[in-house]
Amino acid sequence: MTNRAAVLHAVRDVRVEERPVPEPGPLDVLVEIAAVGVCGSDVHYYEHGRIATRVVRAPHVLGHESAGRVVAAGDRVTKHAVGDRVALEPGLPCGRCRECRAGRYNLCRDVRFLGAPPTDGAFTRFVAIHEDFAHALPDGVSDEAGALMEPLSVALWACEKAGVSAGDRVLVTGAGPIGLLVAQVARVRGATEIAVTDVNPHRLELARSMGAVAELAEADALIECSGHPQALRDGIAALRPAGTAVLVGMGGDDDVEVPLSLIQAREIWLSGTFRYANTYPAAIALAASGAVDLEAIVTGHFTLDEVDVALRASREDPRSVKPIVNP
Repeated sequence: MTNRAAVLHAVRDVRVEERPVPEPGPLDVLVEIAAVGVCGSDVHYYEHGRIATRVVRAPHVLGHESAGRVVAAGDRVTKHAVGDRVALEPGLPCGRCRECRAGRYNLCRDVRFLGAPPTDGAFTRFVAIHEDFAHALPDGVSDEAGALMEPLSVALWACEKAGVSAGDRVLVTGAGPIGLLVAQVARVRGATEIAVTDVNPHRLELARSMGAVAELAEADALIECSGHPQALRDGIAALRPAGTAVLVGMGGDDDVEVPLSLIQAREIWLSGTFRYANTYPAAIALAASGAVDLEAIVTGHFTLDEVDVALRASREDPRSVKPIVNP
């Protein structure tokens, strides 16, 4: 077998190369990758070579939203067999620290995350991963939808942190892939009114087609997915007393002003959110039931040789929402 990979050598310099096929460990499965979603973090590494303290210092494979088929398994694997279709959960925690042992493995300080330096990702033909982080996909869920269990998990976690429940009015700022999935999950959780804001008219049109409204008089929950400071401030101002604001989008500034007097006077709950934990089974069940439409946000398919084109799509095409790479 050969293992072609799209390798980032420098800013905006992606080259397709032959790499060794990974050797699965005793508890690993070797997965032939069928679909990979392009995430904003992939684009950021491509354009800037870093995100905060994570710096691409050596040739690196991006991509963390992925699904594929098991082609080999370690001798202690019990959860999967060759031929099984799986979605890969990309965060691989240490399993030993306090946060892992408390079930908050998304906060593990020693986590290895596919596609985040120095751990290579899924813009490649084969990936080896621990069997616990390869989740079985039902026959009715496509490879593309399987890859998007990762952003769907982000949306599930955000709605959980916001406490979205029946009858709620939810404001989602940012109609990118995460925002659009947050709106769908909020609807599944019983929200009766969901407003989605964005500066891109094409993405707003897609949000409206999913049942979003233009605005709310007052919101029970704000889920901020744009990473824009003004969206956060305006969103908090739109909350009812004792409302909840959850920050999902990551902007370029570490220090952002918030309306502190308003937060105090209205007793607003303000929370960050970082990835997700224990969400993949629920995400897969939602997709399998048809309660969410993952393929509605897919706007293009690319080959491994076109990874650089896929990484530029969101900047060059205002209609692009979620490019998919099919290795």
